Amino acid sequence: MPGEPQGDCLFCKIVAGQIPATIVRESETTVAFRDINPQAPTHVLVIPKAHYETAAALAAAEPQLAADVLEATQAVAEQEKLESYRTVFNTGSGAGQTVWHAHAHVMGGRGLQWPPG
Repeated sequence: MPGEPQGDCLFCKIVAGQIPATIVRESETTVAFRDINPQAPTHVLVIPKAHYETAAALAAAEPQLAADVLEATQAVAEQEKLESYRTVFNTGSGAGQTVWHAHAHVMGGRGLQWPPG
């Protein structure tokens, strides 16, 4: 059921403390942790604690929670002292989503090419 923890979800297991992660920020509704395969010197994932498969599903079901995730990305960038950074939501396998729990990538610390991919 949307919003409920999923037993087979890697990120739900991180939220529950069943799988270790390097957590850099946590709020009542979000968790931010370092990506295990960083694509930039700073690469942090920000996730809602509630399970939604995609950013689109999250935004449709709980717009305030989606806003909390965006607020957390900005807080992470400030905490990490990033002067410029990129926030990315991959939505769907064609866009590179591999974990089906909505999440934002916060990347910085080097020049980032445009267009991406």
